[in-house]
Amino acid sequence: MEYNVNEYKRLLLSENNQHNLVSRRSIDQEIDKHIEDSLIMMNEMDWEGKNVIDIGSGAGFPGLVLALACPGARFTLLEADLKKSTFLEKVKEQLNIANVMVLRQRAEELGRNPEFRAAYDICTARAVANMSILLEYGLPLVKLGGCLLLWKGRNYQEEIKASEAAMQILGGKIKQIIAYNLLEERDRVIVICEKDKVTPDKYPRRVGIPAKRPL
Repeated sequence: MEYNVNEYKRLLLSENNQHNLVSRRSIDQEIDKHIEDSLIMMNEMDWEGKNVIDIGSGAGFPGLVLALACPGARFTLLEADLKKSTFLEKVKEQLNIANVMVLRQRAEELGRNPEFRAAYDICTARAVANMSILLEYGLPLVKLGGCLLLWKGRNYQEEIKASEAAMQILGGKIKQIIAYNLLEERDRVIVICEKDKVTPDKYPRRVGIPAKRPL
């Protein structure tokens, strides 16, 4: 796993010089912190045999990093941006990562596709959108009893409160909040939302609507 992570870092730093996948100011140590952040949940739950979807994978945080660390789980990396999804495919091929599938598609489209709807045990999302929007993206994709892992910062309590209606409509509930430190912030959390009811067929709404009109 360590070898692959180091190779992934090398590919990311090289590609970033050309395509600005992450901040151009990012250096080795900052990438290390992104990787550390991606692996926070490694020891908090059992990943073996799980089917995982990562929404808005970007340059690979957290989904690709988790895939490298969890060869016994299957990961779908969902990234609508062409240059970012192309980079993810490049890393998959060059590092021969067998447990990853990259999809260049929108979450709203995938959540209405019978092949993918309610197909996942775990959905992850880091630095993608506010919680109400992520619930509409993610809950249709996870199985009953599955969960969303949402990386959040200092405003997580306000986001939870604002998403109460969305959770009730979409069939989710807050199961656990895991707080941790990264850098000097001391205000990072993973919000774990469990799917306890079937999501109504009308959700997710069409592309762009969840972000424009959050539940």
